[in-house]
Amino acid sequence: MVTIMLFADQKLAARIESADCRLLTDSVAAAARRRESSEFFVRELAGGVATYAGAGSPVNKLAGLGFGEPMDEEELAWVERAFADRGLPLQAEVANLADPSICATLTRRGYVLQNFENVLGRALSKSQVGHKEASIEVSLGGPEIHQDWLDIIVSGFASPDTQGVPSHESFPRELIEGPMSDMAATSGFRRYLAHHEGVLAGGAGLRLSDGVAQLCGAATLPAHRRRGVQTALLSKRLADAAHEGCDIAIVTTQPGSKSQENVQRQGFELLYTRAILVKET
Repeated sequence: MVTIMLFADQKLAARIESADCRLLTDSVAAAARRRESSEFFVRELAGGVATYAGAGSPVNKLAGLGFGEPMDEEELAWVERAFADRGLPLQAEVANLADPSICATLTRRGYVLQNFENVLGRALSKSQVGHKEASIEVSLGGPEIHQDWLDIIVSGFASPDTQGVPSHESFPRELIEGPMSDMAATSGFRRYLAHHEGVLAGGAGLRLSDGVAQLCGAATLPAHRRRGVQTALLSKRLADAAHEGCDIAIVTTQPGSKSQENVQRQGFELLYTRAILVKET
């Protein structure tokens, strides 16, 4: 099969960032339903969104900026006040293919660069075939597997990569479970479990959105690592996404991490980098 090279121009980046914004927006809506709260919000801003889903949530951020309308500083000031009133820092994720004026504006307003994250992609075709390991079975499930899936995914967050640039943030288990459940409740989201020799070994998520397949986290239980579990989960998700008509798969990793190394071995290419800027209260 011929490998299709991806060229990361601004059009492709805008498409990927838009998919990310939709996932954030839908996750906030799910959080508001789960907690019956009117405090949460989504605000459109500079082609992206500002989202808030409760204190400590990893969904709280500015994302997708710089691929649409110019920055409205009055609207940005509203978002900044909303976070400041709650005593929370405000994080902005800005792609290096976005309008350069975005970072200039944020820096002038007191945002400080704290980290980077890489966005990698792989072109998909309808001829995509999943790779199968005799000892590993990967299955797609619904709400009935949610608790098993959630336990594995949250455990993965508790054991981050030790290779590459470390993440600038971490979250306790209780603040991960809710947002991950909200994400799983969004349209187009799928849960996967992997069994190694009949024993539950790993899990992963996939979100399908307008032809973009977002790989939303994956984890393997320690006793089953280095057995091909992640390769099997990735292969199954890519095949399913291609079958559903997606033409590109996306994953976000820390720079130089084991996760990045693993997906590059599976044909993913580095498309662009996001700068992580934070304004403290």
